[in-house]
Amino acid sequence: MQHPANTIATAAGWLSRRLGRGGGTTLPGALITKWRPQAVRSMRCKLTDGALVISATNGKTTTARLIVSCLRSDGRTLVTNPSGANLMSGVASALLAAPAHPLVPALGVFEVDEAALPAIADQLAPRVVLLMNLFRDQLDRYGELEHISERWLGMLQGLPPSTIVVLNADDPAVAHLGDAHPNIVWFGIDDTSRALTELPHAADARRCRRCGEPLIYDAVLVGHLGHWHCDACGWRRPTPSIAASAVTLHGLDTIDVDIATPGGPIAVRGLALPGLHNAYNATAAAAAALTLGVPVTRIGQALQSSQAAFGRSERLTITGRELVLLLIKNPAGANEIVRTLELDPEPLDLVLFLNDRTADGRDVSWIWDVDYEPLLPRIRTLTIAGDRAHDLALRFRYAGLDDSRMRVVPPTADALDTALAGTADGRPLYALPTYTAMLGLREVLVARGVAQEFWRDR
Repeated sequence: MQHPANTIATAAGWLSRRLGRGGGTTLPGALITKWRPQAVRSMRCKLTDGALVISATNGKTTTARLIVSCLRSDGRTLVTNPSGANLMSGVASALLAAPAHPLVPALGVFEVDEAALPAIADQLAPRVVLLMNLFRDQLDRYGELEHISERWLGMLQGLPPSTIVVLNADDPAVAHLGDAHPNIVWFGIDDTSRALTELPHAADARRCRRCGEPLIYDAVLVGHLGHWHCDACGWRRPTPSIAASAVTLHGLDTIDVDIATPGGPIAVRGLALPGLHNAYNATAAAAAALTLGVPVTRIGQALQSSQAAFGRSERLTITGRELVLLLIKNPAGANEIVRTLELDPEPLDLVLFLNDRTADGRDVSWIWDVDYEPLLPRIRTLTIAGDRAHDLALRFRYAGLDDSRMRVVPPTADALDTALAGTADGRPLYALPTYTAMLGLREVLVARGVAQEFWRDR
């Protein structure tokens, strides 16, 4: 029989959806974990096939979606949090909504907030843990990078040896966690044809986690991710057993990724997620799927048939124009979006939204660590919006963008209309919002009938 608190919390979620106040992806879990702090522990019995948790500063929503595609192609029954509700309340809500069928093996696939991961892993007892990257983000909430890294280290040390831990060999901030657990699977990108010549000025991992001396980078791929070693103590990038051997970028449309694995090659063609950062997401998803027993022959097709998650390279049509949503939330992610936009050979029409709400991080000084300058010669029109629109406009003015190409229109709907009106015929409008700005933008798009509520996203 279901616990009475579970019944009340489930009803609250139903009422939230009926009243149009949301998708019930957080409220039921928030209530149940308040009344029963160990609710996730008690409900994990529904996951008769165990659980996978995915965490990272950048890419966890997209990677979770790719993994779900692989698992569904293999006929798995899943419990997941596709709306991005990735705190304890979101995981609890997903478990509350899951039916209990003891004869049907169910696997949990949860993207998890970096700071919330240790507590969620403690209750969920995951079968597989995927840790993809650590970048500086929301310093007012997370603190410095080392704080999250040390919490992850303690979490891994407490996991049983049977847990499989999948780590990104290319991120020194993640790779040093390999010492904490005996059952590690490494992934990375071996193809260095798209490597940068030097670390970005705002790179987050410059020193060896073992001896403190400067790291040497033989190839810089995304932010501080790449091929690295320490001359002082000899620590170096682990050799990944699952690696992208070739990555081909097709502008802002698709990528091709060839992934080498112990079970044979995986060819991903036409993945509708542009940029080198999405090659990392695809490789991480392949590594996780393989550890969960998905045959190598299924993974390539499953990955390339996946669609973008809401706000992450999502493409919509509005007033006859294509609108491309590219979420940005920290320097590393924003720099990679800038690098991806450079793949479009035509002049760019952009609308940028900057908020400073809790989920964005109150401190917006990170915009000064974003290398917007390479885009300046390419910008045809730039509309700036959001709670901190004038801060972002100041950043572009210091970068050297002349006022004739820049308009500051803080309200979301007005900014969208202004940007659309100024977009060249036959060209897309690229929207770069922070997290809460992206949710606000999608509310406008839902009201205009060109998008569905994010919590319906599958």
